[in-house]
Amino acid sequence: MTSGAGAGRAFATRTHPILRALDHTIPLGDRTVVMGVLNCTPDSFSDGGLYLDPDAAARRIEQIAGEGADWIDIGGESTRPGAEPVDAEEEWRRVAPAFAEARRSGLKQLLSIDTTKAEVARRALDQGAAVLNDVSGLRFDPRLASLAAESGAALILMHMRGEPRTMQADPAYADVTSEILVLLREAAEEARARGVAEDRLVIDPGLGFGKTAEHNLELLRRLPELTALGLPVLVGASRKSFLGKILDLATEERLEGSLAAHTAAVLAGAHIVRAHDVRATVRAVRTADALLSGIR
Repeated sequence: MTSGAGAGRAFATRTHPILRALDHTIPLGDRTVVMGVLNCTPDSFSDGGLYLDPDAAARRIEQIAGEGADWIDIGGESTRPGAEPVDAEEEWRRVAPAFAEARRSGLKQLLSIDTTKAEVARRALDQGAAVLNDVSGLRFDPRLASLAAESGAALILMHMRGEPRTMQADPAYADVTSEILVLLREAAEEARARGVAEDRLVIDPGLGFGKTAEHNLELLRRLPELTALGLPVLVGASRKSFLGKILDLATEERLEGSLAAHTAAVLAGAHIVRAHDVRATVRAVRTADALLSGIR
């Protein structure tokens, strides 16, 4: 049996950046950050319609916080494949009660707004959001970068092919990881050009957003290539359809697949995971953190 300091080093060496969001400072790398999902939508792929009611949203916030999430990602527009867009007023109407409840409850967790619209993001910042989560990677509304720069909010740049209505229409890449790496680099350069500081940027390869199951698996295998950009990496595999294809299971039956994918992502260098099943995800990534702790 092989032993010694260099033995068994089968995982990526995770980087240790500092993420800043308004006046929050979040050290990354030793401990995976878990982002809990709150979809205030009628049509999200996993939990659409469950948290439109303000009381239900309030209970969900309490649940996410109690299960150990580090922050809560609140969204009011579904981005599932085939989803139709909604206007900014309707999107804000859906999420406003959740932000009000988070403020009323004195929530300690960080809040992010999952939106592609600067007007929605601005209102969310006024109501306590510290992170802007843009699934379009600034393609839909580059003003989000200017808003992040002005406010000091953190900005998540995700890759999505096309738009939700069309993104799963025969997605094709010559080299999915290399192409997405280029596009994320360009999005980060756009954000910097608009004044966003390096320590307020996060990248996300966008599993399930214009990718086949094979593309998603390839991105997970080659995730260390994305960390070469020098920015924190977020992965959201929770309940995604590629897990359903692998396991032949419905959305609500994909917990184990989600945990396996997120654990793999952490061991490949991801700093943040986005999850519906918070308690189980926290337990899984803490185990992954322990596996990584000796290979800093």
